[in-house]
Amino acid sequence: MSNKNSSSKVVSTFSFLLLMFSCLFTSQVWAHGGVSVDDDVCIAKIGPYKAHFTGYQPEARATQEFCEDIPVVGSAIFVLDFISDDLRTMSTDFRVIKDVNEIGNNAVLEDLGSAQDIENATIFYQEGILYPRGTINAEYKFTEKGRYIGIIKSIHPDGREYTSVFPFQVGLMNYMRYVSVFLMIIVISGAVFLFFLRKHKMAEEEAAA
Repeated sequence: MSNKNSSSKVVSTFSFLLLMFSCLFTSQVWAHGGVSVDDDVCIAKIGPYKAHFTGYQPEARATQEFCEDIPVVGSAIFVLDFISDDLRTMSTDFRVIKDVNEIGNNAVLEDLGSAQDIENATIFYQEGILYPRGTINAEYKFTEKGRYIGIIKSIHPDGREYTSVFPFQVGLMNYMRYVSVFLMIIVISGAVFLFFLRKHKMAEEEAAA
């Protein structure tokens, strides 16, 4: 009976760890660049400041929210709610550019080239103004699948500039991203399972001696 209970504990521990690693890694799948997932909430980091980031496609996906990647081609609404109150005193603009150089998910501001290069790749621009209520709404209709880069820039009253760059996809499914994540989950969970199984066997051998 004790062996059966011990085996059940090992299996239960493995199941719990598998679930834990799944939650950990799949939460990271949905965000990259200046936008990240924190406690299931999409957060945009603009320098030292933060804002909630939410995307919608009301025509195609009703009230479903997304974090960066847009499921289908069509109209998309981006909503930014300031967490840091200091952002309310800054002029903030929002821009979407085509990822013309195919930089991908690791894109940072330095990768985007000169101001003219960014301007040439721009497909949407919402001019910088103050948002004293702390909410930015931007809407754009995407007409083709592909990779894009969002750019949020806030200018402090003293002239300092803070920028958030976040790559995203429209109408694309990156299956390899999911494969790599779940392979990692399986490897780590398997290693942890073997560790606990070995520990369990050693405990049984000590009890039998």
